[in-house]
Amino acid sequence: MYDPRMVQPMRDEVTRLGVKELKTPAEVDAALSGAKGTSLVFVNSVCGCAAGNARPALKILMTSAVKPDRAFTVFAGQDREATDKARGYFTGQPPSSPCFVLLKDGAVVGMLHRHDIEGRMAPDIAADLEEAVKAHAAAR
Repeated sequence: MYDPRMVQPMRDEVTRLGVKELKTPAEVDAALSGAKGTSLVFVNSVCGCAAGNARPALKILMTSAVKPDRAFTVFAGQDREATDKARGYFTGQPPSSPCFVLLKDGAVVGMLHRHDIEGRMAPDIAADLEEAVKAHAAAR
């Protein structure tokens, strides 16, 4: 586990965008069980690709006109039980952090794994997220 004081700025960077933090398995279930519409889950991390690529991409998405119905975050390496519970909703996907998972009516419809984030620029990652949200929001 990382020191909570060390990760707080990384948490704040995400929650300032209006992304709801889920710290317990019960919070994950309340947010994702039976959810209708689009839900984006960001698995946050202390790694460099989270800081340099993933969180900036999330900021671009959350300040654009294209947003999921709901956005949530869990913090890998900090809130282990909540992260494990969230990963249980990512049916058929291997664990990855950081990562973005888009669910539509509770089913995974898209995922950007760590290898889709590393070495890419935040605007390109955000464009992939916007495209996925548009495709699945339109299919309601």
